[in-house]
Amino acid sequence: MTRQSGSMSRKAIKYGMFWHFAKRMFRRRRLAIGTLVFSVLSAGGLAAGLMAIGPVMQLILADDSNSNLRTAVESKLAASAFLAGIVPHALVELLPTDRLAGVAVILGGLCILTILGAIANFLHQYCSLTLSMVTVAEIRLDAFRHALRLPLGTVLRRGPTDIVSRITRDSAELERGFSALTSKALAQVTKGIGAFAAAVWFDWRLTIAAVVVAPVMGFVLRKFGKRISRSSRNTLAAYEELLRTSNESMQGLRGIKTATAERNARHRFGRANRAVVHADRRARVARAISAPVIETLAIFVIAGLAFIAAHEIIAGRMRFDAFVLTLGSLAVAGGSFRPLTGLLNDIQASAAPAERLNEILSIPAEGMRERDLPALPRHTRSIDFDSVRFRYEGAERDALRGVSLSIRHGEFVAIVGPNGCGKTTLASLVTRLFDPTEGSVRVDGSDVQGVSLVSLRKQIGVVPQDPLLVRGTIRENIVLGLDTTTGPEVDAAIARALKLAHAAGFVAALPKGLDSTLGEGGSGLSGGQRQRLAIARALVRDPALLILDEATSQIDAESEAQISAAIDEFRAGRTLIAIAHRLSTVRSADRIVVMEDGVITDVGTHAALLSRCELYQRLVSTQLVG
Repeated sequence: MTRQSGSMSRKAIKYGMFWHFAKRMFRRRRLAIGTLVFSVLSAGGLAAGLMAIGPVMQLILADDSNSNLRTAVESKLAASAFLAGIVPHALVELLPTDRLAGVAVILGGLCILTILGAIANFLHQYCSLTLSMVTVAEIRLDAFRHALRLPLGTVLRRGPTDIVSRITRDSAELERGFSALTSKALAQVTKGIGAFAAAVWFDWRLTIAAVVVAPVMGFVLRKFGKRISRSSRNTLAAYEELLRTSNESMQGLRGIKTATAERNARHRFGRANRAVVHADRRARVARAISAPVIETLAIFVIAGLAFIAAHEIIAGRMRFDAFVLTLGSLAVAGGSFRPLTGLLNDIQASAAPAERLNEILSIPAEGMRERDLPALPRHTRSIDFDSVRFRYEGAERDALRGVSLSIRHGEFVAIVGPNGCGKTTLASLVTRLFDPTEGSVRVDGSDVQGVSLVSLRKQIGVVPQDPLLVRGTIRENIVLGLDTTTGPEVDAAIARALKLAHAAGFVAALPKGLDSTLGEGGSGLSGGQRQRLAIARALVRDPALLILDEATSQIDAESEAQISAAIDEFRAGRTLIAIAHRLSTVRSADRIVVMEDGVITDVGTHAALLSRCELYQRLVSTQLVG
């Protein structure tokens, strides 16, 4: 019993997520009100048209030669005091007494209603589709903005492809549900209600009999909806895996070609592709079978109504024309409600992407207490690691084990060690890409977790081994992240940073200089040129702390020597942490930190370590290149 109630609770939450996002549409009140009003107007024209068919049939089929449109209206007004009070007598006097002329007046009115209904229908479609589009665009933007603020560890654990898939594909599926709700379902429901009202107008007894079967159809729709929602979630997960596989292959195409691994990549993609087809087929089968089942139930309902009506007509308790008009109105209502099967399937299928989007938005972001934390003053004294331990999520052992280190302001510290010893992890704790599992990291005595994250990162320049270059101009890439990106001061800072990074020469040689456009990932530039632009971006921030994570690994020896000389000049009054594999970089450091297996094994100058540290000696002879 408890398990069943828990399952029902999870399903309610899942379906509730769609309506949670759907409520955002009410933030755009004009579009929401326009969608509803124009839908009602369109349905009202349909109902009025159906009700007008009754007088037309009476005028055409009436046996009384004195029957005409005016007398028909007068009899209706005499039977209803409410209608008599709102319909002017002068208007009744204008109605024709000729039967054919009366039919022409009614048909002319129907044509006008048709035109007005078509205009209302267009405006409803425009408002509803626009409402769905802008609402999903807002949700997509919120999801992307939140993803940028997620902790790096969370992104690495889930995988970037998972998050991108949810932001792009899941939001598109959510828009499909919104469109089904506001554009199609609302139109069909209002038209169905209008036709149903016309049926009640003609004969309420027959209409009530038709309503009795509604719960049965609702039960069937609910059963199919659950299956479709479950299949939709499986399909989205399969598409996510397909996207991940294709991204891995395209981003690592160089390695795949050199390893002649095309067949393996093709097989991996084929397996993911077949999984998508299998999951999608199950969802489509559920969609396909629901419509025939509902149609079969509808035929049984019509047959039952026809039998009841035949009994009443034979007994003289129902006019034949009333039966035809009621059945016709119910048929129109049924025709309007018929697409609801597919539309409800689309809405229920959108519950899965809504739930997946909400999972991302529910993850706590970085800097949640940003407004409550003080800003960190510009670094002037020291950076201290105090008994720091850190373990990556899902790992079996710590990446850092009790690391303690103090770096004075203005000091150049190089960190060396075998691959995987924790060098980059240690540097990442300063920028709070990760937070220690135990211990603390302090800048000038302030714990980095107790100060504003923005104020911390704004005074740190980081040059990674694989630099980030976005599609855009060189200028846009260099000023990426700055508050002010234009003006004489910014131009001077860019020129100085390019000169220090030894990039001014090749940038000036480009046809458009700083305004030259880079391709995705900086395509068109060599590895060394990309690295030098990343260094220029770090330097243009005027950082108090500069972190070089193997930043010169892709630069030739001559360029590295010039950059090292420039950095020596630039680092005056600034702290420099370098994770290095080049001996020339290590030699110029004030101190060298040697790490192994997550701990610091020794600290000293190049000469001192070379004389006493066996690990450093081994690194110099095997890994540190001159």
